[in-house]
Amino acid sequence: MPKNTSYSLPKDSKAWQQAVDSIAALLPEDTNLQDFDALQSLPVFALIVVLPTQVSALDIHQYVQSWVDEQPSWHLVTVAEDTDASFVNIMVSDTEPTAADAQRLPFTHTQVYRYLLVPVTDTLMHPGKKTAAAHIIDDQLTTRLRRDLTEEYNNTRSADSTGNINVVDCHILSVGHMLRTHKLACFDMDSTLIEQEVIVELAKTAGIGEEVEAITEAAMRGEIDFDESFAQRVALLKGTSTDVLDDICSRLTLSTGARTTISALKALGYHTVLVSGGFTYFARYIAEQLGIDEVHANALDIEEGEVTGHVQWPIVNGAKKAAIVEHTAERLGIEMSQVVCVGDGANDLPMMALADLGVAYHAKPIVQARADAAINVTGLEGTLYALGYPALAPTE
Repeated sequence: MPKNTSYSLPKDSKAWQQAVDSIAALLPEDTNLQDFDALQSLPVFALIVVLPTQVSALDIHQYVQSWVDEQPSWHLVTVAEDTDASFVNIMVSDTEPTAADAQRLPFTHTQVYRYLLVPVTDTLMHPGKKTAAAHIIDDQLTTRLRRDLTEEYNNTRSADSTGNINVVDCHILSVGHMLRTHKLACFDMDSTLIEQEVIVELAKTAGIGEEVEAITEAAMRGEIDFDESFAQRVALLKGTSTDVLDDICSRLTLSTGARTTISALKALGYHTVLVSGGFTYFARYIAEQLGIDEVHANALDIEEGEVTGHVQWPIVNGAKKAAIVEHTAERLGIEMSQVVCVGDGANDLPMMALADLGVAYHAKPIVQARADAAINVTGLEGTLYALGYPALAPTE
């Protein structure tokens, strides 16, 4: 039987606010430290470094500081632990039974290091220039840390299929992201909340894998758009029994950390949404497994126990995903500055661009490049770290 463990997580951002208060003398005069929008206009960055526990117990501060020492324009401030914050408790199973009865760790045990990067001169920065600066710092620091840590750590289990070694995630974000209270979290499903792409599983099970792949490749070449490719693939599913759909449901596996992430966000008061370009038949099943509040996906038209092959319009494509997120926030009275969106594919970029924080999860390179934060070395709980929370740890 799985054993439940209680983990604690700070409910607010007192540690980040205290860090900001400590650098008041380095900021322009009359800066209101409680005005998050004003702070967004300053080139003050939150730097979050995430490493799997097994990487090492090296002094990461030394590596980060050595990089900062080479940057005459920046000053480094360590964010203290959240000793004065109020906490919420999260009950997490030590193993995560999935629909396929596979065993999954509740999350990847990590080390999380949190800093402020502050310019040595009190200057403002145009938002576009600030975004560019964040990407440059991210690229430079991630490359440096990956190189230094890989020299110390020779564990090929961290290598991905390309032979690259992923030992660290660096998130360079505006400090306003850390101070603002977020209330709405929206997640893609395929390859984000679950490990599979459902349309691929459907195609393999129905024996139409090659046909679906040909349509997908035509869409990637720009010969047909997403909506048309979707309609063609659904048409190929005509006659598929609901028994097949149920079998696929039973084989879907939740991503590592999915249960932990949703449980934590719910405990923190977030409204959670699954928004998928897949099918409600599977999305509702996954949402029920995770306790997600609401679901938006494509209806799979079924008559007399079989898929009809007809598409119900409009299709949930990238633009529709963004519209769903925007309308959900408006319906709930939540500002877009309080929204977090997580996904892995190009059709997730529109909703991620609308959100205050767009998180790429084990995503394609183009998605990682355009996201605010990219998770590569942890499970989905890396979203919590990108939001500024410290590493999850068992309560005493």
